[in-house]
Amino acid sequence: MPDEPLLTLQIPGLPPPRRGKVREVFDLGDCLLFVATDRISAFDCVMPNGIPRKGEILTRLSHYWFDLTGAWLPNHRIGTEDSPLPESLRPFAQQLRGRSMIVKKAKPLAIECVVRGYLAGSGWKEYRTSGTVCGVRLPTGLLESSELPEPIFTPATKAESGHDENISFEQASAIVGADTAARVRDLSLKLYAFARDQARQRGIIIADTKFEFGYFGDQLLLIDEVLTPDSSRFWPADQYAPGRSQASYDKQFVRDYLETLSWNKTPPAPALPDDVVRRTQAKYVEAYERLTGRTL
Repeated sequence: MPDEPLLTLQIPGLPPPRRGKVREVFDLGDCLLFVATDRISAFDCVMPNGIPRKGEILTRLSHYWFDLTGAWLPNHRIGTEDSPLPESLRPFAQQLRGRSMIVKKAKPLAIECVVRGYLAGSGWKEYRTSGTVCGVRLPTGLLESSELPEPIFTPATKAESGHDENISFEQASAIVGADTAARVRDLSLKLYAFARDQARQRGIIIADTKFEFGYFGDQLLLIDEVLTPDSSRFWPADQYAPGRSQASYDKQFVRDYLETLSWNKTPPAPALPDDVVRRTQAKYVEAYERLTGRTL
């Protein structure tokens, strides 16, 4: 695998990209070019070095799920993973290969659509205090990482920086409208159930995940990345046991390393050692290969 991660990208002839924690978004006029870099963030800070091929894994996994669900859930993708680049972008094919996606200019909804099938993270913290998750009352006696009786829809606000904030369905309805909130809730639960069942056959538990939707004209589309280790909590099924935190296919090695430092979790973030980079990369690769049945 290549040793050098792609951390930033400029494309001559195009305006500078809009930059997120991971993605560069280029305006192509009538559509957008999404490029997933190899940047990695933890505690809301972007690390100075990245995880080689991470962006490729995020993009290829999103293509995989879009391929499986596109017949019943429209998405923002233009073309497929194998579609040729427009002629104007072909000089940059080496940088874009595997990590780029051309998409429609949808208008994103101002909420994150989170579905939880297991009790973990902020949901577990809230449950211990109040017996609820985002205002949804749950049975008593659940343990950390317990599977919920039924998956629940727990929307969140979008934060430009820092953490998203969990909100109730009623609050989400006030933000995007009751009809739209009901539609994205139902679509999110259907998509989660589909992906959960697919992943179980591959030995992976999808504990929770985050979807985004947007309008292209009056058509509601699934947008952004979907069901990746950055947007989901993936657990190896053969190691699952409720009552504790779980091994996961994400950046846990990065978080665990950073917790050993005296760093105050504000920028600038420290560089990651080579062994943390390698172990984190291996987790992303394993998640991709187990879910898709393909070799990266």
